Amino acid sequence: MSSDAVCERQEASFREKLGSRQFVITGELTPPVGTDVSKTLGNGEIIRDFVDAVNVTDSQCAVMHMSSVAFSHLLITKNYNVIMQMTCRDRNRIAIQGDLLGAAALGIQNVLIMTGDHPSAGNNPGAKPVYDLDPVQVLETITKMKNGCDIRGAPISGSFDMCAGCVSNIDPDNMHMMKLHKKVRAGAEFIQTQAIYDIDKYDEFLELLSDEGIDVPVIGGLVPLRTLKMAEYMDRSIPGITIPEDIFDRMRNAEDQEEEGLRIAVETVRELKKMCSGVHIMPIGCHANTKRILEGAGLLRDSRKTDTVMQEQSLWKTVVCRSARK
Repeated sequence: MSSDAVCERQEASFREKLGSRQFVITGELTPPVGTDVSKTLGNGEIIRDFVDAVNVTDSQCAVMHMSSVAFSHLLITKNYNVIMQMTCRDRNRIAIQGDLLGAAALGIQNVLIMTGDHPSAGNNPGAKPVYDLDPVQVLETITKMKNGCDIRGAPISGSFDMCAGCVSNIDPDNMHMMKLHKKVRAGAEFIQTQAIYDIDKYDEFLELLSDEGIDVPVIGGLVPLRTLKMAEYMDRSIPGITIPEDIFDRMRNAEDQEEEGLRIAVETVRELKKMCSGVHIMPIGCHANTKRILEGAGLLRDSRKTDTVMQEQSLWKTVVCRSARK
């Protein structure tokens, strides 16, 4: 990618990129367990020139890490577009509002709201969960704060304007769809989904969003497979993830399972380009292979702008009526 293209991508805000009809690319970084940020910053350097924004996780899997607010600010000082993740697990409404105000004051413009894994799933199983507000209520609070008041309706000083998103799996039941409706009505501007392995099921999900009138941008999740055991674990243990039998067959018969997982990832991104608003890459470990995946999917060429224009009629007729946020 040319330096001009990189410069243009960094200057635009994430909200502007969502509205540009460009296929957006986001990656994920996990803050360290400690104060040495060098390894995580190095992982970020691998992807900084070809992602539109970086998600900063919030003690994912209920495992303690450095504050997502603090690490997001570190990335802001290094000119990253950041999407700060915020769970409902660890904060009451006072702390949620305080962290949102603090994040905004530190220059963080984007936030992804999620419930968060129960502490019993992590490395501090004795921790008490909070869950004072659910994601819908947090999104409603953010909307109130954009309008100049806190959750009680009391005024707050200064400006506050965060681009807020939500999450979704791609096999929602009726209750989940009701919650997704509420999240979008509450102010979610984009949806990031759980990892996708079944393209047909993802297409059905997008069709369902269209039928339900949910029309915000959807960014499809991607976790490249590394081994057959990983595929079996994700299919068995992670809610909302279904891995088709043909993927299992490919991993089982592959001479190099990690390479086969990368080929599957490339094919998935190529399909997502035709279907939705972007891809969110969440590798296990580091981003060493992320560039290979994006190159294989045709997303890192200087002609990306041309490709985007050529795709607009076919892609955005679909996206406008089918995209949504989590």
